[in-house]
Amino acid sequence: MSKYIPGNQKHLTLEDRVYIENELAKGTSFKNIAAFLCKDPTTISKEVRAHRLSDWYHKGTFYNARNFCTHRYHCKKTNVCGKILLCGIKCTSCPTCNQTCRDFEKERCKRLDKAPYVCNGCPKKINHCTIAHKYRYDARFADRKYRELLTGSRSGINMSKKQLHQKDQIITPLIEQGQSPYQILANHPELDMSVRSMYTYIDKGLFTARNVDLKRQAKFKPRKCHKTQITDRSAFINRTYSDFCSLSLESFVEMDTVKSSRDSKKALLTLFFTKEKLFLAFLVNRCTKGAVRLIFDRLEKRMGTYEFISVFENVLTDRGSEFGDPVALETGINRIQRTSIYYCDPMRSGQKGGIEQAHTMLRMILPKGTSFEFLTQWDVNLIVNHINSTPRESLNGRTPYDLALETLGEDVLKAFQLKRIAPDEVNLTPKLIRFNH
Repeated sequence: MSKYIPGNQKHLTLEDRVYIENELAKGTSFKNIAAFLCKDPTTISKEVRAHRLSDWYHKGTFYNARNFCTHRYHCKKTNVCGKILLCGIKCTSCPTCNQTCRDFEKERCKRLDKAPYVCNGCPKKINHCTIAHKYRYDARFADRKYRELLTGSRSGINMSKKQLHQKDQIITPLIEQGQSPYQILANHPELDMSVRSMYTYIDKGLFTARNVDLKRQAKFKPRKCHKTQITDRSAFINRTYSDFCSLSLESFVEMDTVKSSRDSKKALLTLFFTKEKLFLAFLVNRCTKGAVRLIFDRLEKRMGTYEFISVFENVLTDRGSEFGDPVALETGINRIQRTSIYYCDPMRSGQKGGIEQAHTMLRMILPKGTSFEFLTQWDVNLIVNHINSTPRESLNGRTPYDLALETLGEDVLKAFQLKRIAPDEVNLTPKLIRFNH
């Protein structure tokens, strides 16, 4: 039944846990909390019991703070331990009473044995409560423990030592014979693992075979990841590449960023019109969500809202963190939806291959390792003009500028600050910029 509750079957967030903590302090039932969060009441119950925080209080009791016996207020026993012959002190005031007395019964609150299982919202004040062992629900502590468990459950090897040894007896001799992991798994389906898993196990030293025994593994350097990916998965709802393909578009805009060398935080926001092969680039001081939106707002002001909508109706980009706020990019300065943002699949830059090819021309003028610190937008416009004035075989020898002039119009190209470069003056080398500085 719980699977039919809207929003169920999803993990609790920190905001959900903060709400649970606040409602427990008000004395709200699990049923009402679950109804607000669109969860099953048992989910709330399990969450509280699994992540409640144990507290030991040593204040508020009239007798010894370490005495947790239910009889401590009326007990008159003395010298139960028998260690001191002439001891006249009541055992209720002795630190060893709980360990030595046979009649010891630990005091426990019934509130901790049934809902809500914690002291949150208890009418008794903490300093006036005689229960020494208390539990409370802390949202941030619970979220941290949940994250640790989530990470720990996905780490390690899901295999016993015996199973690992049996697989090693098959894999290692075949690797020594020069066979690749794919070849081994194709001939031995009983191993029941993927090629990626075998490489991982070998890299971690779980098999007798090592990376140096593989044909090509030792030759490859670790892949460098330059981009930070979007962490908020809600940004991809109805914006995936499959959603984009369902539109069957003939013309759209591809978007990406080009980073500077490590000594500069400047970057280029690049746009590519797939039909006209028109390439645009805009210099930003920081590669952030706000910087990307600023460029969109600036273009909308130059072109006008409705002209912007017609030109940038659909935009396809990758999953870089600078594009992690699609709502801000899609909403115009007049609160009108000005575009639709879609995201490529992870590690599939070929899905926006047009802009990747345009980047190869950009790198002819700005090779990798070049610092953008000295660049101005005027320099970037000059580079873009030379690239757009280069004839393309896919356009039957025409330039992207000429085709864009027909399809987009002169006013749009003026808003982009583009102009034609004479054929014999086109320069696609680093000298184009160095000559001007």
